[in-house]
Amino acid sequence: MRILKINKNDAGQRLDKFLSKAVKGLPTSMMYKLVRTKKIKVNRKRTEPNAMLCEGDEVQLFIKEEFFDSPEKDTSSLRTIVPKLDVCYEDENIILCNKRPGVLVHEDTEGGENTLIMHIKAYLCQKGEYDPDSEQSFAPALCNRIDRNTGGIVIAAKNAEALRVINEKIRNDEIRKFYYCIVRGEPKPKRATLTGWLKKDSANNTVKVFDKKVDGSKNIITKYNVLKTKNDESLVEIELVTGRTHQIRAHMAHIGHPLVGDGKYGVNRADKHRGYKFQALYAYKLKFAFENSEGVLGYLNGKTVSLDRNQIWFLKDFEND
Repeated sequence: MRILKINKNDAGQRLDKFLSKAVKGLPTSMMYKLVRTKKIKVNRKRTEPNAMLCEGDEVQLFIKEEFFDSPEKDTSSLRTIVPKLDVCYEDENIILCNKRPGVLVHEDTEGGENTLIMHIKAYLCQKGEYDPDSEQSFAPALCNRIDRNTGGIVIAAKNAEALRVINEKIRNDEIRKFYYCIVRGEPKPKRATLTGWLKKDSANNTVKVFDKKVDGSKNIITKYNVLKTKNDESLVEIELVTGRTHQIRAHMAHIGHPLVGDGKYGVNRADKHRGYKFQALYAYKLKFAFENSEGVLGYLNGKTVSLDRNQIWFLKDFEND
């Protein structure tokens, strides 16, 4: 028998969700059978897969030791990686980093350690704020994602409660996201709220925007404000109301103003010769606009985190002419 004691980062989740992370060698179907046959109990009592765990609970597992063999990679690298992070805000619960264009946020199919989340884990591990060997079901995690070739602010949670709260705030549109981009032409009017329907093409890793709803599409809302126009290109501020895959790139291309440097939704052959290795898009500001200031992250309500303009690679050349 093995006993797993629920700590703060394990609490507040269902038993089956906890077990899927804490006992990775246990097949899901067998896990449900073991709960049903009372081979897995909570506080020595019969339980259900959807039982919510509390800090201090004990999960008793009458299962073979072989199921506790984790297929996870060795975490020793977290203590040897030299973290390369541009931290723009940090407290005991969250960390906000400026992700540079070209950096992956998570591992791709080829794996690798040179990702934003690996560097964040290494940074927190070496600071003593994260011990991968003592955690059963939690690791620092990103709350929002940015495309590989887009730069900007990414939020990571240091503990499970902060992760749940931030994810809920993002779902409820209580964290406002602002971007700078350069587009072809001059959008008119200079300020507008665009609506449409976005459908993913997973096979080609692209999306398409429609003016009317089609099967499999999701509603999108994009606000834009033209700040400056020169040489038939415009610097635009975007507020992303909904956060769909490639939303800004596809929506601006849909209205006839694709992003400079974007080869997927525009034409970027000439842009490469001008030094545009990536699409000219940067998530430069976040506003925490909570409906109330209660809870563990209530202190963030009303806070704005933004990057200096000199941190955005395409702004200097555009604004100096």
